Amino acid sequence: MQILGTTGGRYAEILTPPALALIQTLHEAFEERRQELLAERVARRRRLASGEEKLDFRPETAWIRNGDWRVAGAAEGLRDRRVEITGPPTPKMTVNALNSGAQVWLADFEDALAPTWPNLVEGQLALLDAARGRLDFTENGKRYRVGANPATVVARPRGWHLDEQHILVHGRPVAGALVDFALFLTHAGRERPYFYLPKLEGHPEARLWNDVFNLAQKQLGMPEGTIRATVLIETITAAFEMEEILYELREHCAGLNAGRWDYLFSIVRTFGEKQVLPQRDQLSMTVPFLRAYTELLVSTCHRRGAYAIGGMAAFIPSRDAEANAVAEAKVRQDKEREAEDGFDGSWVAHPGLVGLCREVFDDVLGPRPDQLHRRRPEVWVSAEELLDFSSAGTLVTEDGLRENIAVTVRYLDAWLSGNGAVAIFGLMEDAATAEISRCLVWQWVRHEVFPRALVERLVWEETAGLTHGGKVFDLFVQTALGPDLPAFFTPRAYAQHLVQLEDLSSAA
Repeated sequence: MQILGTTGGRYAEILTPPALALIQTLHEAFEERRQELLAERVARRRRLASGEEKLDFRPETAWIRNGDWRVAGAAEGLRDRRVEITGPPTPKMTVNALNSGAQVWLADFEDALAPTWPNLVEGQLALLDAARGRLDFTENGKRYRVGANPATVVARPRGWHLDEQHILVHGRPVAGALVDFALFLTHAGRERPYFYLPKLEGHPEARLWNDVFNLAQKQLGMPEGTIRATVLIETITAAFEMEEILYELREHCAGLNAGRWDYLFSIVRTFGEKQVLPQRDQLSMTVPFLRAYTELLVSTCHRRGAYAIGGMAAFIPSRDAEANAVAEAKVRQDKEREAEDGFDGSWVAHPGLVGLCREVFDDVLGPRPDQLHRRRPEVWVSAEELLDFSSAGTLVTEDGLRENIAVTVRYLDAWLSGNGAVAIFGLMEDAATAEISRCLVWQWVRHEVFPRALVERLVWEETAGLTHGGKVFDLFVQTALGPDLPAFFTPRAYAQHLVQLEDLSSAA
């Protein structure tokens, strides 16, 4: 193993021999399978785009859907999840999230964290300090320390598609997912090894995670079934395999989450050649194809004893009381829909929304920690309903185009500066929202809703004056205006701009 990033100082507390040994063991055991699954992602996307394959519930796994089984379910600290807050594991966010009053904090090493080497290692340090009761510091005259009854930490590692180029095993980059997982499991997550799993595209990828869990538990001498995972259903293909994903992870599974923005992003990158989606403000969760997705998620989870967690409320409260009232009314309506549909909890991006979300779910849950008793037997969702993208309409305006461009370029500029969670136009934007904004622009140009020349001019105008304006312009053109749509902007941008390899030649 080679570490091509800083290892000294406090980094040594994270990059310990046992942690690095676990990374190497997992890489050697599973890298070949990971690459095969990534290749299958690309091949399947081509089959679906060409019509060679029709997306439907898999007949060969009907025995799973028809079987009588249940998942392991909640563990200590995960039995009440009515409010979950998300954010990157910076020291300040760690304190604020743990003290927010939410039951769960999703410590995000994926969409909300620009994957620089310092961000990744120092994020693990912040979690370790919090777990050991020593996260206590003063910034600008304000003291930050974790109070009593902090939220339960659930770490979200990076997706299978992302490499960590600062750690090589036999000369090859290790999966970022395995780095984030192994470092958290070895250190801050040893007592409560809970994870959110992102970007899965099918049950074989869930099976890979389950095998990772089993080997890691064995290596660290942990009892089988100690780890708990909640899977984000944020790809269109995974929506057709919810039961199978739960089944593959059943010894370790706690629930599923409705990751709405990545879900829409996945639809565009899978079917964008054929289907035009409208602008973002038209894609509410009451649109029929999105409602089918959430109804199926709740009924599937509760049938198998798993928690169903709702989507993100990205609004950021401001000093504008009138704007706050309008936005909070929309958030309340969204959370009421989720609670009434049977969700066991939901996400917010800002501590200022914890109270609102808690109030909504308190009204429905009362003293109960969940709604698992609501099996929703009346729900039956067809493949046609999940794929009825035309139910969203086709409204696209130039203002909608400008907003997508503005959000994307501002996010990319912040991301290149090392910030993965960014307040833009009153909303907390992360990689998922930037991806859907980018992809919508690509499909509108592809289907000649707008001419490429107009889009390039608007991008040029929006990037003028940004810290990384030239780089952002080039990155936007590369990832949003080419003939083919890159599946993610992050691998290219990471390799080009965030990787800073140091010639340390340090073998571990």
